[in-house]
Amino acid sequence: MSSSPTRAWLPWFYGHTFLIQAITFVLRPTAIYRALELDVPAHWLGALGASFAIVPLLLAVPSGHAADRFGERRVMLVGAWLTVAAAAAFVLVGGHVWGLLVASVLLGVAHLGAVVGQQALVANRTDRSRYDTAFGHYTFAASAGQALGPFLIVLLGGRQAIPRTDAIFASVLAMSVVLLLLALLLPRFAQSPQGRAAASDGSVRSLLRRPGTVRALIVSCIVLAAVDISLVYLPVLGSERDIPAGTIGALLACRALASMVSRFFLGRLTAMVGRGRLLTGSVAVSAVGLALVAVPMPTWSLFVVVGIAGLGLGAGQPLTMSWLAESTPPGLRGRAMSLRLTGNRLGQVLVPSAAGLVAASSGAAGVLWLTAGGLVLAGISSRSIPTLPPPPDPRSSA
Repeated sequence: MSSSPTRAWLPWFYGHTFLIQAITFVLRPTAIYRALELDVPAHWLGALGASFAIVPLLLAVPSGHAADRFGERRVMLVGAWLTVAAAAAFVLVGGHVWGLLVASVLLGVAHLGAVVGQQALVANRTDRSRYDTAFGHYTFAASAGQALGPFLIVLLGGRQAIPRTDAIFASVLAMSVVLLLLALLLPRFAQSPQGRAAASDGSVRSLLRRPGTVRALIVSCIVLAAVDISLVYLPVLGSERDIPAGTIGALLACRALASMVSRFFLGRLTAMVGRGRLLTGSVAVSAVGLALVAVPMPTWSLFVVVGIAGLGLGAGQPLTMSWLAESTPPGLRGRAMSLRLTGNRLGQVLVPSAAGLVAASSGAAGVLWLTAGGLVLAGISSRSIPTLPPPPDPRSSA
């Protein structure tokens, strides 16, 4: 990221990115385990997963407009404050189903503010030639946080089928305070006159009319929904097959670690293969991996196929981010990223709710197979996204 005169803020930014994902990826599966403790019926688990996305679905585009108009840092600060509120809600009222729903909604809005601000910051403070590398590194930090979250379940839950949820909720409350401190350490970035003018005059409709935008949003939506399904229904699969909670936490961490690998090398992979081919291939790989997860197999084999799925799922998100950032003028990139998040949240509302109905009749395996089929459709759709001029090889400017 090169638009700022100094990179001193990058550690705070990557720390913020790391922590918001760690907090989210430990709270969401822990909420599912708490729901299982409370004997919540299986079809309600999908509704609990969807509660994370319902309100953010309505607030995503306004959040992007706020990032364009008022600055990325302010939106990230709001997200950090709401994260503290969500973690406190899990501690204080998480012993009831309605409390879990309220806390999940708060967490969803908090995550939205943090992520919209982060993605707009990367899009606005990065040279166009470095988008794939910058978004790859940004999502690498996010994956690192996603890996830490399940490890907390391993550390605090051990080999029990249901982990000690009280200890996890209390630990995450402390983490959320650190997240707020990191947001406060970020500098205030000046906006160019051209960016301010575009922020005032641009519209969502004009963004949607750009060739390939809708297809890119659909692909991003399905890929993130697949990540969500793995987060919610791997614990359910473990409960159905009597797999210890520690093993499920390790599997979730394995998926996140595999995603980190593909994201760290994303700039080089794009230079070698091309963004379009890499996007289609990564979605296809993730479809195969998720389909195999649902097949009964030894534990070591589960780690292999979850890792394969993680490699594919890891590349899809940053590739759609860099495509949108590259095809959107300054001053509208916050809204472009929020449009992507709107599609993602729509998928997070519809897919888990439909998954709950499937789970009631065919269990977690049926949900995973259905998700793999959706990824196949996403891969076909990705082939129609127009190819922008290829970015230069990042090794040539190193």
